[in-house]
Amino acid sequence: MADLAAIEARLTGPGGPFELVVEDVLGARMPVFKNRMRSLRELLAASAAQGEKEYLVYEGRRITSAEHLRLVASVARALEARFGVRRGDRVAILAANCPEWIISFWAAQALGAVAVGLNGWWAGDEIRYGVRDCDPKVLIADRRRLERVANGPLGVPVVEIESEFENRCPDRDAALPEVAIEEDDPAAILYTSGTTGRPKGAVNTQRNILALVGVQFFHGARMMLAAAADGRVPAGPPRPTCALVTTPLFHVSGLYTGAVMMLASGAKTVWRAGRFDPEDALRLIEREQVTSWGPMGTMAYRVVHHPDVAKYDLSSVTNVGSGGAPTSVELQDKIRAAFPSARASLGLGYGLTECTALATLAFGEDLARHPHSAGRPLPTVQVEIRDESGRALPEGETGEIHVRGPLVMAGYWRNPEASAASIRADRWLRTGDIGKLVEGRLYIDARARDLILRGAENVYPVEIEQRLEAHSDVLEAAVVGVDHEELGQEVKAIAVLRPGARASAAELAAFVAETLAAFKVPAHWELRAEPLPRNATGKVLKNVLVGAAENPFVAE
Repeated sequence: MADLAAIEARLTGPGGPFELVVEDVLGARMPVFKNRMRSLRELLAASAAQGEKEYLVYEGRRITSAEHLRLVASVARALEARFGVRRGDRVAILAANCPEWIISFWAAQALGAVAVGLNGWWAGDEIRYGVRDCDPKVLIADRRRLERVANGPLGVPVVEIESEFENRCPDRDAALPEVAIEEDDPAAILYTSGTTGRPKGAVNTQRNILALVGVQFFHGARMMLAAAADGRVPAGPPRPTCALVTTPLFHVSGLYTGAVMMLASGAKTVWRAGRFDPEDALRLIEREQVTSWGPMGTMAYRVVHHPDVAKYDLSSVTNVGSGGAPTSVELQDKIRAAFPSARASLGLGYGLTECTALATLAFGEDLARHPHSAGRPLPTVQVEIRDESGRALPEGETGEIHVRGPLVMAGYWRNPEASAASIRADRWLRTGDIGKLVEGRLYIDARARDLILRGAENVYPVEIEQRLEAHSDVLEAAVVGVDHEELGQEVKAIAVLRPGARASAAELAAFVAETLAAFKVPAHWELRAEPLPRNATGKVLKNVLVGAAENPFVAE
């Protein structure tokens, strides 16, 4: 087995391609990559070297890197000339995944403006809130979402993608704008999922997003060197890199990994319209010879359990990386079986919008040996576990996960109170997640808000949910707390049964009791056929399940 510590030291040490140095970031000293770009426009300009290689594949359209660059320059010219967009101004984007979304994002970056990804699943009231909150110079939106706010003006100029986008950008010979862009300038605002309260806009800077590109390039180099050390170098020339992107562009994974990282690496990206469809994903993987896929939420589960999964050739996929939801050991094994070429590279990461998508990563043999771990911190990322007073806890003790590094957001847009509550002194981010560190690896116990307090016992829903989903009759499950006069809370399970399944609540309770303590066995059950309500990134809306709120999202 490759000596990963030696490989990492070689990559990040003096003279290495990912050499680490300590610099000032927003008033705090921390490790950063010495060799790095300073702006996304610099990355965009560098993509000219990819020439006629395909960058975007969407339904019947194929756009090369060169054509993409021409389109971006044209849109940037139009945004500047027609709407007065300047450095620091917001350009809001509200649409399903499509090339125009990506082109608009890059056009904003070319101007030093701030691209705002509005949640495409929002209902009309949420859209109006988002537009008011980010105060953009212009809103670029598709017709379907504009219909949700057709009952009154939004108060900002609007470009409808279907009818106006191309006509607004006639100058195909425009050059990229030249404007000074600083490393800590805001680059994008992405809104938190808003499962409770109003969503907050996380401000990701130029530095943040490029730091994510840096750690992802580092991980790629680490895997290549580890494979070579283990003698796993494939025979013949490697396949061209091709990524299937099935997460929304208003989410960190879809935008920063799918659109930004893949442009930086010269990869082809394959996009699809509408709600996630596992069979369509399988078709695209086979047809486009996809090499990389980053499923979120339940996407991997739905693909590997699809009745026709064995009918498709998935041998081209050499990298599968997931996040956004706990992944059981059983599901990890099924992913390895469905994607045999990715067995050695399967990765599971932990991160959040506020730290630009990624903080820790478990992969390969280390994940196989420690399948419940979220992995070790990536270079430049520091992780601590702290108690309620902010005191760092020793290894093995459970507390709130704190993250620090150049990936941590600048703060929440125009919300200094929320920013101060989330970012402590010296730029430590309070994640709101509960976990522990063991031998340098992070273990996630549960979302703090999901914790069930039953008598004197803490109950973490995720372990009960994973146990239920291991039952052959259960398609998906959610566990919540319900009020109890004596105990404070009791455990309730909502299980979605497979079509034709006959499992009873008593049978499922007995199944849970086989491996979990008695106080964790649900006392209340709801067996249903309809799927659990989820947001666009696959997270279960538990406040909707318990009747505390209506589903604010519009299903695609």
